Amino acid sequence: MKPIPADQLSRLWRAIIEFDMLSSGDRVLVGLSGGKDSSLLLLALRQLQARAPFPFELGAFTMDPQFTSDFLTEQLRDFCTSLGISYYTEKVPVEQLSRARPGKTPCFSCAYFRRAATNRVALEHGYNKVALAHHHDDAVETFLLNLLTSGQLKTFLPVTPLSKTGLTVIRPLLYYREDEVRAMGQEAGIVPLKSPCPHDGYTKRQEAKEFIRSLESFDPGAYDHLSAAMRCQQNELWPSPLPKNDMMQKFRRFWGKNKTGQ
Repeated sequence: MKPIPADQLSRLWRAIIEFDMLSSGDRVLVGLSGGKDSSLLLLALRQLQARAPFPFELGAFTMDPQFTSDFLTEQLRDFCTSLGISYYTEKVPVEQLSRARPGKTPCFSCAYFRRAATNRVALEHGYNKVALAHHHDDAVETFLLNLLTSGQLKTFLPVTPLSKTGLTVIRPLLYYREDEVRAMGQEAGIVPLKSPCPHDGYTKRQEAKEFIRSLESFDPGAYDHLSAAMRCQQNELWPSPLPKNDMMQKFRRFWGKNKTGQ
């Protein structure tokens, strides 16, 4: 495994510093799926660990969703061992558990069980932060999906405190595009595992990715504009709808104030 060149880590440092992601004494559990994103994140954080101005610890966790019988957790364990990082893994029968959650999509259920398992393992082993490998494309796609499927202008945050558990979720790769993550991983010699997900390539996220590409044929700057909108603080949107009772009171005040007596 080759080290990542220092100049390629500048945006990782930027995210960590800008959003106060790390502090002295943190114990950070990285969600390691074996894909290109999480593998690069683990390698990058391991390099940062050696240069950071304060000590912090790293560990990695993999949830085996049991979509296949030959998920290569031993390969991931070897990867972590080569980096000197503690490794944890757990089998979770996602398909079986999903059947007990009618009305939820397979992707929603899988993400739910993955989060739950990762957070539980983090607490069991004394970690206070969980690092996830979401990159910039993930953030923009989530922003677009929320707009189109729920009418909400939101995406996930760089740092998310979890009040129920006391954990904090951090996303250090947010300033990298997906193609950059792939290229950096290849240059470092990372060989990602093939996703075991039976829905891989057929998800709403994949549709959003393709939709953004189609928007770029309409306007080459479409992706950049979506990215800018994620951080736009200008208040030029309509106000939220009033609750029914508040609207009724406004009606009464309006007619009472403007009554002519006729």
